[in-house]
Amino acid sequence: MTDPAPAPRADLPRGPLLGFAAGSLGMGVWVTVPGLLLLYFLTDVLAVTPWLAGLVLLAPKVVDVLAHPWVGHLSDAGSARRGDRRRLLLAGCALPAAFAALFAVPGGLAGAAAAGWVAAWFVAGNLLFAAYQVPYLATPADLRIGYHERTRLMAFRMVVLTAGILVSGLLAPLLAGGDAATRGGYQRMGLLLGVAAGVAMLAGVAGIGRLRRRAGVTAHRHAPGGWPALAAALRDGQFRWLVAAYLAMSTTTHLVLAGVPYYAEYELGRPALTTVLVAAFVAPALLVTPVWLAAARRVGKQRALLVAQGAFAAGSLVLAAGAPAGLPVLVAAVTVLGIAFAGMQLLPFAMMPDVIRAAGGTGAGTYAGVWTATEATGAALGPYAFALCLTAGGFVASTGGQVVDQSDAAGAAIRYGFGLLPAALMLAAVLLQRRYTLDGAARAAG
Repeated sequence: MTDPAPAPRADLPRGPLLGFAAGSLGMGVWVTVPGLLLLYFLTDVLAVTPWLAGLVLLAPKVVDVLAHPWVGHLSDAGSARRGDRRRLLLAGCALPAAFAALFAVPGGLAGAAAAGWVAAWFVAGNLLFAAYQVPYLATPADLRIGYHERTRLMAFRMVVLTAGILVSGLLAPLLAGGDAATRGGYQRMGLLLGVAAGVAMLAGVAGIGRLRRRAGVTAHRHAPGGWPALAAALRDGQFRWLVAAYLAMSTTTHLVLAGVPYYAEYELGRPALTTVLVAAFVAPALLVTPVWLAAARRVGKQRALLVAQGAFAAGSLVLAAGAPAGLPVLVAAVTVLGIAFAGMQLLPFAMMPDVIRAAGGTGAGTYAGVWTATEATGAALGPYAFALCLTAGGFVASTGGQVVDQSDAAGAAIRYGFGLLPAALMLAAVLLQRRYTLDGAARAAG
């Protein structure tokens, strides 16, 4: 049972909020760089065929689906015994080492052997990411704060996460060597960004401690762990619809990230435009997150999220037109996607603790574990779906520096995979999201 006293805090100071958000700066590196560059790294630097490269990104997520809910149980058990989730958070701070190793493929490995190296380190990195992300996302449900303050907390997280996504998304291609990316460049990029991520994640652990002390923590009865806890979360109808919609959203956004380097090089003919498109996709969140926060206060998180999903689908359809639409129009379309992406990063994450609190607040770690498993699955399905598009179009893999003339069919696969497929997936997200009906009651409860 939840401890009913004291009343939720209405307005937390910015210092503890920024401290909590600091952890997202480091997580942004892992969220962004593999999604943006790993498929391209495999097919165009390590000469891994597209179908195998897609499998490398997908197969490790099977481990995530099983591991994340169990990590959530461990987080709940630790919280029940010690009153915090600190041990798992600190274990997750080893993630930067796996990130660096992911891109440090030995020079003698190529093709299937290189794919095996990347897959092994991808599994290790995903497990460490879960150890950090699950207790991190369980934190808002632990705190004595209300409906709107949970959104505000996640808004701070979103802005800082966006900064991490933007900086790593812009720097990673440059550090890897830009148009002349090499194995050595990718190795250098992995090391430098890994160190920066580690510092930010440690700062986040300290920040969570400050936030818990300042906001106060709701005492929860420790729920049964393992499969019973997972079954309880999945029986929650509101949570199921929210998670299903988020799976479609996560798949779509990661598909777009994976497709950016291909769209820039093969559709627009300028690999350097990868940086421009990433900036157009990510940077708007730094400006529009307060707008989404205001919209959530005015009309509720649910309605605001439906608007974001619709805008993303509309922008995706413009991208399907390809180069004939003109670069300014395409960059504007990607910017629309970025504005929508900001809402889709803020609002579902603010709705998830609402669901947990409506369920009594018990088992927050397990709920968060299912959520992060869903996110990880979408992060794999998106690039895999794009890899299937490449395979269907007859895309030819290559090694770094090798020039390959791709067929018209491959070009069409890139264009439609980057435009039409995301629009269709986002329509599915809209249909699923409309089945979620908790928002009005959660808003009234405060």
